[in-house]
Amino acid sequence: MRKPVMAGNWKMYKTAAQTADFFSKFSPSVASATHAEIVICAPFVNLPAAVEAARSTSIGVGAQDVFWLKEGAYTGEVSAPMLAAIGCRWVIVGHSERRQYFGETDETVLKKTVAALDAGLTPIVCLGERLEEREAGATETVCAQQFQAGIQGLDAQQFARIVIAYEPVWAIGTGKTATPEIAEAAHAFLRSRIEAHFGSGAAAACRILYGGSVKPDNIRGLMSQSDIGGALVGGASLDPASFAAIVNYH
Repeated sequence: MRKPVMAGNWKMYKTAAQTADFFSKFSPSVASATHAEIVICAPFVNLPAAVEAARSTSIGVGAQDVFWLKEGAYTGEVSAPMLAAIGCRWVIVGHSERRQYFGETDETVLKKTVAALDAGLTPIVCLGERLEEREAGATETVCAQQFQAGIQGLDAQQFARIVIAYEPVWAIGTGKTATPEIAEAAHAFLRSRIEAHFGSGAAAACRILYGGSVKPDNIRGLMSQSDIGGALVGGASLDPASFAAIVNYH
């Protein structure tokens, strides 16, 4: 059985003090949640506070981005070994906002994923279509392209260590959520691509998260789908009670 991953993506919110306050309220609410892996992906400057606050819990801490080289003259960037050194264990790669605003491409997604794996991090590799692409009927075409260029270059051992997040861009921060059926169709398609390239065992084992306006009132329906292996939660992960309700969905 695939163990679900419930990951919170805080984006550009919270200070270090607010991070500690969040954990003090959130951690007791999920202390008995053994059914899923729980991850908080905080801004770079809050990662030490998050790691410290999560120390006596089973909550994993992740970053929201990473650079693909270990060190060098790359002002403003943070490397995977730096993240690992402070106790970070997860990292989001290729989020649609990185693609939309900061020039992330499928090629850089692959390089960042490999760098994260080399440092012992677990990458949550994101892909998904924009609204105009969905309306044009190109969802599968776009997902296949992003999978081919951004993930397919991994070898089998590398692929076995990643998590994928399907995030329809039209459902992120818009209040629009893909119905469980729409999300399931995309997840099933991605699993078919995994099977075609990496084999049935890899396809069965891979956890594919859904991201896009996940809330306490829709998580149960999403998690009832056979191919949805967790959630990448944005706004609803900023509130400890809200995110705890999502983690404790079952």
